[in-house]
Amino acid sequence: MAKNKTAYVCNECGQDFPRWQGQCSACHEWNTITEVRLSSAKSSGSSVAGYAGAVGGGSKRLSEVEEFEAQKMLTGIGELDRVLCGGLTTGSVNIISGDPGAGKTTLLSDLVSRMSQIMPSLYCTAEESLSQFKNRVNRLKLNCNEENLYLMAETSVEAIIAELEAKKVKFAVIDSIQAVVTELANGSPGSPSQVKSSAQSLTQYCKQNNVTMFLVAHVNKNNETAGPQTLIHIVDCLTHLECNDGQVRTLRANKNRFGDVDTVGIFRMTERGMLSVDNPSEIFLSGSSTQSPGAAITCIRKGNRNLLLEIQCLTTETEGEFPQRVCVGLNMNRIKMLTGILRKHTRTKIFHDTYFNLVGGLKIDESETCIDLALVTALLSSLNDFVVPRTTCIMGELSLNGDVRPIDSGVPRVKEAVQHGFTEVFIPFRNYHKSMEGLGAKIIPVKTIHELLELIN
Repeated sequence: MAKNKTAYVCNECGQDFPRWQGQCSACHEWNTITEVRLSSAKSSGSSVAGYAGAVGGGSKRLSEVEEFEAQKMLTGIGELDRVLCGGLTTGSVNIISGDPGAGKTTLLSDLVSRMSQIMPSLYCTAEESLSQFKNRVNRLKLNCNEENLYLMAETSVEAIIAELEAKKVKFAVIDSIQAVVTELANGSPGSPSQVKSSAQSLTQYCKQNNVTMFLVAHVNKNNETAGPQTLIHIVDCLTHLECNDGQVRTLRANKNRFGDVDTVGIFRMTERGMLSVDNPSEIFLSGSSTQSPGAAITCIRKGNRNLLLEIQCLTTETEGEFPQRVCVGLNMNRIKMLTGILRKHTRTKIFHDTYFNLVGGLKIDESETCIDLALVTALLSSLNDFVVPRTTCIMGELSLNGDVRPIDSGVPRVKEAVQHGFTEVFIPFRNYHKSMEGLGAKIIPVKTIHELLELIN
């Protein structure tokens, strides 16, 4: 009879301990360590193989290793193909995570319907009924091959793998990895041991049988992929779907073994599902034909994409004792710093309620500082009641001493603005290059905030 070994694992973070203790020293949670019995007998299962299948066989010279080119297939969803760097890699295991309601199931329902037209495909749902999935397909009017698309409501990893083998499935979606369980691990669904073992078993099957798979993953309160970090190491690609204000969704690859992670995909949630946005700048500009004070246009960088964005500002006389500062999609600390720079270097008195907004519902993180000049321009435009022409694009970072600092990727940003018909582009002086003169627009280098005020007035 095989001897059993005992391990103690934290259900919250997956940390192993030689003996039981009341508090986990890794995540500092109490009463989360449980006993796990491990069989010492070797089996042919996934416990003796690597994440990509069987291991061993000794070392080989580099010249003896056979090279295989990763095969890519286009999904027909433009922004998804962009994020995956040219399409879906055959035999890869991918994770898509995001907040509830972000559109993960909607996007994958469209994807599995498209894949069913060229190969046997399976959608395994452990969180909804099969009739709910079919209703979604009919509601979104997805074009699928009903004879080639299999639906399954199952939580057992072994049963899922058996069905993949029986139906010769080449593309599968598991919704979600936190809801399935395997016999190779103890614990309830969603526990670190179950998530790790389930992902490992599914990945091994996919690698050995050239099956392409998407795993849906939950997120925690910090909007990060829930479960042990081992889950991220097991899979080939980790994508995250972010839900911005309104209908805009952004998809980013945080890990990709078959491409880079700088590309961002832009989607719009509609009644027909998740639609790719080929020209995102159109939805981030108001498109208004009338010119009014308090608006400035800049160019930000999302991944390796340049997006034109309109910043709006409204200043009104305050009715209370203290002026209000309200912003949507922007960092409040950054705005406070910029108003302090204006008071110090331009003697501008801002005793007004100030409201900032980004057109299109996009959110700008604190690391994107190229919008400083556009924020200041929009504020002064509303405060002093002058209009910034809609053919003007302003970009640059503002330092505490009032100087305009250079930004990264200055030339691609200027080219993006010129391609959209902007005739005047304000850029930091140190980003200016003679090659910009041949782009067909007036390039205006700026050194300090005083120069900017003289030029825009």
